Order: sequence, then C-alpha cells, then structure tokens
Amino acid sequence: MITSIILSVLCLTLFIILLVIKRNIRNITTELKKNRDIGYDRQIEVTLIDKDIEQLAAELNRNLDHQKELKLKEEAAKKQLERSISDIAHDLRTPLTVVKGNLQLLSAENLSTEGRQYLEVSKRKAEALKGMVDEFFELSVLESDTQEVTLGQLDIVSFLAQFIIDHETLIREKGLTPDISFPEKSVFVEANEEMMNRVFSNLLANICKYAKDSFSISISPEDGTVTAGNKIASSDEIDVDHIFDRTYRADKARREGSAGLGLYIAKLLMEKQKGNISADVEDGRILFTLCFCRKWIL
Repeated sequence: MITSIILSVLCLTLFIILLVIKRNIRNITTELKKNRDIGYDRQIEVTLIDKDIEQLAAELNRNLDHQKELKLKEEAAKKQLERSISDIAHDLRTPLTVVKGNLQLLSAENLSTEGRQYLEVSKRKAEALKGMVDEFFELSVLESDTQEVTLGQLDIVSFLAQFIIDHETLIREKGLTPDISFPEKSVFVEANEEMMNRVFSNLLANICKYAKDSFSISISPEDGTVTAGNKIASSDEIDVDHIFDRTYRADKARREGSAGLGLYIAKLLMEKQKGNISADVEDGRILFTLCFCRKWIL
C-alpha cells in the first residue's frame, strides 16, 4: 500500500516536472519566433529550476545578444552607406550642372567639324552621368524613407492612356510602335500616382533601350494586372532571376552609361505600394507583370 502511494507520488511529481519542461520548451520556442518576427531585443526566461534548462536558456540568450549586436552593426553600416551614396550624388550634381552648362555654351561657338563631334560626345556622356547620379540619389532617398506611403484609388486605364500620350514624342524618337490593349471599362487599383508614374517611366526607359520595333502594354479586365513587354534578341541575354537586382544590366558592356538601377527602383516602388512586379521570358519576348494589392473593376 505504502509502495503504491510512493509510486503514485513519484509519477505525479514526474508528470508535473514533464509539464513544466514542456511549458518551458514552448516558451523558448515562442520567444525565438517573436525574436525573429517582432524584434531582436528580447530575452528567454524559464520558470523551472533545472541546471540543464537554465544553461540552455542562458546559451540561447548569449546567442541572441550576439545576433542583436550583429544586426545593429549591419543596420548602422547600411545607414552609413545610404548617407554616403546620397552625399556623393548630391556633391556630384553641382559640378555636373556646371559642366552641362559650359557644354551648352560651347554649342554656340564656331567649332570645327571634329570639335563639334567631340562636343556632341561630351554632351551625351554628361547626360548619361546625370542619369546615373539621379538614379543613385533617388535610390538613397527611397531606401532611407520608412514612412507609410499614401495610397488611393487610381484608374489604371486612364492613367496609362495619359502616360502613353505624355511620352509619345520619346516613343516616336526611338522608332517604336506601341501595341496597346486596354479594357473599355475603368479599372481602379490601390496605388500612389506619383510612384506609378516613376515605375512606368523606368519600364519605358528599359523598353526604349532594348526594344527594336515595338512594345506591348495591356491591362487585364479581370484582375487589373498590367503587362508590358517587348521582343529580345536572345533569351540567353536576360537573367530573369536577377533582373531586378541592383545594378543588373543585360548590356554587360554598359555602353548606355546607366547605373542599372531602373528596374530595381521600380520593384522597390511597387513593394512600397504593397504590390509586386515580376519578369518572365517567353516566345522571344520579355514580359513585365505588375500586380496590385487591391483592385476594383467597374
């Protein structure tokens, strides 16, 4: 009888200890998840006086402290890099403006044919350099801006129709014929008009750089998805898995003088609007697809 009682007490004690251990394990698991998803300024606490569990929690806390230190250093280095890029881009703008102004003044001078050729080359290079500086400056501003973006209802059909009209001169200069397919009814998406103008300006710049004869742009009447694309010389030249990476360029020789940030900035702008942009290559064409977080078909 006494033995049975002792065994029962022992079983109950072991059961209670097991429950406490499981509770501590669940607590450790929960805190690790919170540390990953919410913030890394958290500590793991245990309620069981057990050396093994305490040592495990202490070691995990030391690991978390080390991760916190590394993340803080990484964030500080990133902010310093963003400031440096912004400062460099800003410092380059003033002398670049002076150079462009002087080149413009030289255009009015009586230059030889050879001198005129050198001048035109210098003007093109100065303009390309200005584009690169502007891209770096815009990137530094976008990446350092953590404020919530103001979104509203944007009629993507009317917006893109007006966008094509506004850029008709550029499209004609490049000798491109747009193949447009828009629904007759309005399609509203949740977006920021100013940001969308920049997104499509970057896409159009990419199209004008690589398209040969024409490009297409369409809006799905079912879900408001926008698709834009053009023919490419070879699918091997395009790495769609990295096309939105920083400084990615299909032109490996970088003859156009661009920093290669246009598509990266477009993706960043779409993500700030809680949307997405993706790329795919099919049937000798590269297609960019833009999806929005919310849409209304009227």
